[in-house]
Amino acid sequence: MHFCPTKKKPNILVILTDDLGYHDVSYYGTPDIRTPNIDNLCKAGIRFDNFYANSPVCSPTRAALLSGRYPEMVGVPGLVRYRADDNFGFLMPDAMLLPKLLKQEHYHTAIIGKWNLGLETPNTPNEKGFDFFHGFLDDMMEDYSTHLRHGKNFMRENQQVVNPKGHATDIFTEWAVDYIHKQSKSQDPFFLYLAYNAPHTPIQPPAEWLAKVKVREPHISEKRAKLVALIEHLDDGVGKVIQALKERGLYENTLIVFLSDNGGELSVEANNGALRGGKGSMYEGGIRVPAFLVWANEIKAGAVSTQLALTMDIYPTISEITGASINHSIDGQSLLPILKKPSEKLAERPVFFIRREGNRQYGGQTIQAVIADNWKLLQNTPYGPYELYHLSDDPLEKHNLITSQVDQHRSLQHLLMKQIQKGGSVPWQKTEND
Repeated sequence: MHFCPTKKKPNILVILTDDLGYHDVSYYGTPDIRTPNIDNLCKAGIRFDNFYANSPVCSPTRAALLSGRYPEMVGVPGLVRYRADDNFGFLMPDAMLLPKLLKQEHYHTAIIGKWNLGLETPNTPNEKGFDFFHGFLDDMMEDYSTHLRHGKNFMRENQQVVNPKGHATDIFTEWAVDYIHKQSKSQDPFFLYLAYNAPHTPIQPPAEWLAKVKVREPHISEKRAKLVALIEHLDDGVGKVIQALKERGLYENTLIVFLSDNGGELSVEANNGALRGGKGSMYEGGIRVPAFLVWANEIKAGAVSTQLALTMDIYPTISEITGASINHSIDGQSLLPILKKPSEKLAERPVFFIRREGNRQYGGQTIQAVIADNWKLLQNTPYGPYELYHLSDDPLEKHNLITSQVDQHRSLQHLLMKQIQKGGSVPWQKTEND
């Protein structure tokens, strides 16, 4: 996957879903859901069965994806929100994000969909390296049709406020297809970051999609039926985007990355498989996500990897494939060796998860976890005890070994405290001088 000077660099398409559960894709055999477009795309590339989001919530994972760093190291340990009293992240203005990196290699860069890393200068998408932004600035929509948050319109085309009509999933799909058609006429490669807000709450599938699910799955709950319909509608959108690549002759030389920003939300009956917990938690169900990479004729179709990988690894992977030089500190590791040879293993490393949050449940404090050598130490609430699990023997986190494995507890606690100290040196709130 090293390019000769005459070979055109690949286009890059990153599809990020919002709160898609680990098993809310039918390629894992989940019986009540049908995601044929996602399934077929997955079969065309390499599936990662041990892929972790960098956080159990939205903004930090997005920061990790675009920076190649642990999110707290770029100032986003928690959610970036409109209300200052509920905000727990401020993206470092000097963070080198992936679109700016790729511009070194003459990529046209675009984000369509959810941003969630800043609502004003200097942290809007166009200021962070994206040539084109067509999407939603804030964290979530309160309605898939009105697209408002706190009664305000955060839909933008670059810096301009726009008011599109229709379901948000359809809008983002249409905008992505339009972008692909336009860029097919350019000689330069493109980087398209397509960040759907589905299937994040509120669970509002189009009526016709819900009706189809209810007919096909009469025994599931109303709540589950709505989520399944929203995901199947999302899958249809993914299919249209991939079809646009094929129609324009771009599919063969496009690296496609598909993943979720965190685990599925249990309150809406998301399916995280047998994993414990869901969105917001440090248990496996909160941070393990469906993920795969596709690149026709370059990545072996039908490949599967059990390598532990994280969202922040996408940054150096894309950098190495495109030849973009990284001349600053990152925390991710390139997955290119595994893309070349699925049985390959990366060097062992401890990995960390830190989330800062407000409200009475968190009080502005953090929850955290570390995984090293198949051991996992976690604290799932700021006021609760630490828990210790051996993931190889106990992947469902049923047997807490904190009292019997004192040395492991001590060793992992030391690693975690060092990471917390590093993150503590980075501001996560906007200061008067910013």
